[in-house]
Amino acid sequence: MKSRKVPATVRNVKKRGESAPKDGVLVVEKRDQPRFTVQLPFDYSRVGIDETWGIATDASEGGLLVYLHEVVEKGTLLNIEILFGKGSGLITIKAVAKVIWCDLAAKEAWGEHRYGVEFQSFSKGSLDQLKLLLKEVGETRRG
Repeated sequence: MKSRKVPATVRNVKKRGESAPKDGVLVVEKRDQPRFTVQLPFDYSRVGIDETWGIATDASEGGLLVYLHEVVEKGTLLNIEILFGKGSGLITIKAVAKVIWCDLAAKEAWGEHRYGVEFQSFSKGSLDQLKLLLKEVGETRRG
């Protein structure tokens, strides 16, 4: 379930006729599960804290890229509940996720903080519901 992001710095050498070498960053991603761009509101809570909400913008079977309105420490466990409509019904995905990285500067000016969360466990049937959601998102993107 873990995703790996392996950054590699690329330094171009000066070629004949060029005034200066060009530097850049190449990011190679190797993930166990494909990621899908989504726009999913969700509710979450921590132990001793009232329930609040966030937005997931990237999802896989392994975890989510989320924006929260509060600062949360790495290692914090979150109880997550994602609701989405399917036909005339409402599907619920309940899971426990762990904050594995944070980028507090991303949108701090707007009161949003970006986090990567990794799923630790799912309520019964929720993993199947997540797989269904990701399959539908993938088909919609292709079609």
